[in-house]
Amino acid sequence: MPKIETWEKKTAWIVSAAVGVTICVTAVLRLMGNQLFDEYILLAVVLTVFPPAVLDYIDYRWKRSVDKHLPDLFRSIVQAQKSGMTLPQALEEASKRQYGAMTKELQKMVAQMSWGVPFDEALQSMGKRVDTALMRQTIPLILEAQRSGGKVEKVFEPLEEFVQATLSFDDERKTQTRPYIAIIYVAFFVFLFTIIMLFKSFFVDIIEFEISQFELMPPNEARSIFFHMSSIQAFFGGLVAGKMGEGTVGGGLKHSVILLICGYLAFKFVV
Repeated sequence: MPKIETWEKKTAWIVSAAVGVTICVTAVLRLMGNQLFDEYILLAVVLTVFPPAVLDYIDYRWKRSVDKHLPDLFRSIVQAQKSGMTLPQALEEASKRQYGAMTKELQKMVAQMSWGVPFDEALQSMGKRVDTALMRQTIPLILEAQRSGGKVEKVFEPLEEFVQATLSFDDERKTQTRPYIAIIYVAFFVFLFTIIMLFKSFFVDIIEFEISQFELMPPNEARSIFFHMSSIQAFFGGLVAGKMGEGTVGGGLKHSVILLICGYLAFKFVV
């Protein structure tokens, strides 16, 4: 997975939002009152959310790959320092090995030090580029250990254990929350099935009978209302799924897109 820069995310949001606004304006000007109006609005929402959702997922996988290789990196540093290397030399030696997405960042750091950049600045620069929660926590500890001197490897051994425990806890949390994400999907499809059955039972079949006591809502209007309800349920349900599964609302955008498309297909081909 490639690294996604912040400017790429912002550009994706700006471009996709511009496309979405253009579609919305076109729908308002030309399709107001038409059955296609709702479909165009949904298309605008999906096109606005889909590119940032893809980039957010790729960036999440990249950062996750970096964090998973941190224990191996710290273990290599400990072994190198026990053989007599300094911390900068240990990091330079580690950059020659494979640590997934972390390898390129280590190589950039070593290149900066070869150009004369101080070790502290090069390490902080790498921390800003990677910008994961674990890196933000470990970088200050590494810098402080380097400044204090002594047996720095004694800092990296508990640091490795801390990172490994944090990753294990995160994996356990995801395992425990996975059923709740499944519940959100099941709840949406149950909701979708219910409103489709209501529509077919009360607004399609019963319209054939003459009922003088009360006036039924026109089927097209009822379909539009149910479609809006399912879209709202899909969008915000996806955001909740992302918050529970990955800890961020942005992580739920992909769930929102999936549920929105499922809801649209159900109304398009079933209702």
